[in-house]
Amino acid sequence: MKEKVRVRGLLSVYLQWPLILSVLLIIATMVIAAVNVKAAAVLSVFTFLYFLIALWLYLYQRKSVLAGLVEFSSEYAWIQKQLLSEMIQPYAVADDKGRLLWMNRSFAELLGMDHRSRKSLFTVFPEITKEMLEKNEEVSVHTEYEKRNYRVDLKWVALKDAASLEITLGAGVTEEYLLSVYLADETEVLHYKKEIDNQKMVAGLVYLDNYEEALESVEEVRRSLLTALIDRKINKYISAMNGVVKKLEKDKYLFVIKQQYVARMKEDRFAILEDVKTVNIGNDMAVTLSIGIGMNGETYNQNYEFARTSIDMALGRGGDQAVVKDGQKIQYFGGKAQQMEKATRVKARVKAHALRELMENKDRLLIMGHKMADIDSFGAALGIYRIATSFNKKAHIVINDVTTSIRPMMDRFIGNPEYPEDLFLNGSRAAELVDASTMLVVVDVNRPSITDTPALLKMAKSIVVLDHHRQSSEIIDNAVLSYVEPYASSACEMVAEVLQYIADGIRIRPAEADAMYAGIVIDTTNFTNQTGVRTFEAAAFLRRNGADITRVRKLFRDNMAEYQAKADAVRRAEVYRNDFAISTCASEGLASPTIVGAQAANDLLEINGIKASVVLTEYNHVIYASARSIDEVNVQVMMEHLGGGGHRAVAGAQLEGVNMDQAKVMVKNVIDEMLEKGDVS
Repeated sequence: MKEKVRVRGLLSVYLQWPLILSVLLIIATMVIAAVNVKAAAVLSVFTFLYFLIALWLYLYQRKSVLAGLVEFSSEYAWIQKQLLSEMIQPYAVADDKGRLLWMNRSFAELLGMDHRSRKSLFTVFPEITKEMLEKNEEVSVHTEYEKRNYRVDLKWVALKDAASLEITLGAGVTEEYLLSVYLADETEVLHYKKEIDNQKMVAGLVYLDNYEEALESVEEVRRSLLTALIDRKINKYISAMNGVVKKLEKDKYLFVIKQQYVARMKEDRFAILEDVKTVNIGNDMAVTLSIGIGMNGETYNQNYEFARTSIDMALGRGGDQAVVKDGQKIQYFGGKAQQMEKATRVKARVKAHALRELMENKDRLLIMGHKMADIDSFGAALGIYRIATSFNKKAHIVINDVTTSIRPMMDRFIGNPEYPEDLFLNGSRAAELVDASTMLVVVDVNRPSITDTPALLKMAKSIVVLDHHRQSSEIIDNAVLSYVEPYASSACEMVAEVLQYIADGIRIRPAEADAMYAGIVIDTTNFTNQTGVRTFEAAAFLRRNGADITRVRKLFRDNMAEYQAKADAVRRAEVYRNDFAISTCASEGLASPTIVGAQAANDLLEINGIKASVVLTEYNHVIYASARSIDEVNVQVMMEHLGGGGHRAVAGAQLEGVNMDQAKVMVKNVIDEMLEKGDVS
């Protein structure tokens, strides 16, 4: 087939312009002839000569012009190809399957390949996947090749007929897509970025958890020596990392270090936490401290604010631990020591007065606990209700699901003429009452996701939190007053203390006293777990207000089905790694299987040699994990690995999308990890 060469576009028009002008001259000559024949005759001669020259150029010089154009085009293409081949930027072209079709010299040399190589991108850069190419979008991938770091930019390029000159063979050119591949060596950039990050200043705070208690346990003449030894331990630890330490108060320190040393702290899991406990000059109580670190803030001041947030979280989780806030990321270290009860009630008195001031400016209170409310949540809510009514405020308790654990106690209030019919409301009804004069009081929980009605947290403008569970990274951050005391045995204990300080002459009714007393009994497992002097004082206060031990005991006896399920869970428990009891609890025929599972976890601790117990219960397609310990294992840390929380000796988690066997494996993996890290004493 004979090749056809066609001239298109502007070039074709340019070649025809002399002929077009000749036609215009002929028309002009005819017009002049109508006016002056002689002038037209003279002009016609010149017109004829111009036409002959234009015709000659078009017919005989056309090939020369085209040849010149072809030559120029070839040279241009060659120059373009050379520039592309010799371009410093590593560049390659691949097809839609990721197979390399062409690469320039820089690309080939960088990867140590022949420029004719047809390797797959997936082979050269494992980080690039087929799914990335299927999206047909620009993609940037960071990868490592031969100990150097690269950024691979992938961009789809459409081949279209966009040229003014087209030389076609047969049917012409069809539209196709190719993948352009750009390489950018970012090894040095990342190196210098890392160096810059390493040189950033990190703010840290160190608080002694039990400074006053430790001093009281040693002779007065030796107290200065104890303080000096603690100071020396802290200064030596920070100085080893070229840091600066400033003592702010007798039990508070500020330090500044370079960010590069934070990794060392994490690696040794903040050895100072254990090292400071070795200070012993006759003191009966080991000194513990908490550390809060803030880093990667936009300013030094923001790092300091991060450090303050971290230290608050460390203290809120019981102390004896380090919390690192890296931007929005939070990490926890330590937390192995047994929590020590605070002897002073100053904090309770301050919080009670603050609550009173907030309450005086509101007309209505909504009191809310956690999902699947237990007796501690219920009793604490009743205590806040009594405070509200003492100040002539309208109050309601928000409960969506009434569990068997609170049903016997709740029945004492429903239909009781001493209490309003709308004492208990569900979440939707409570939401209708929220306005500017409404205050929401959250008890026995500080995680917004597990509150009974999370939507209320967004609607209420004034929120108060009272809880005894250790704080996690998920907290109610818009509270105007937060009283989180992990040293307390229960929320009922905290509310009982608030009742004694908030106003004079507040008397709670026997049914309310029973509920609060029951909350303390259940959460302390009959005063055997996390029970201190203040716990018994709160119980005594409730007894003086009409709490009856026998009545409470009768209300919370198990039925036969629950007792058998609990006994069966204990019977089939598996002892893992010699120290951990793991079991499952059946839920068939039980109104509140999670409560039974928690009771079984408590019973497993009565077995000699068991440091911690975990009982798994399936309820409504969700597996509930109840974890318990005595003093050697921090089960809160264990449950946090599973997305839950709680406090040191009592914690739990909810596992979704897994079966019972998978849940047991997850628990075992967490135990293995804690043992490897030394989080189990």
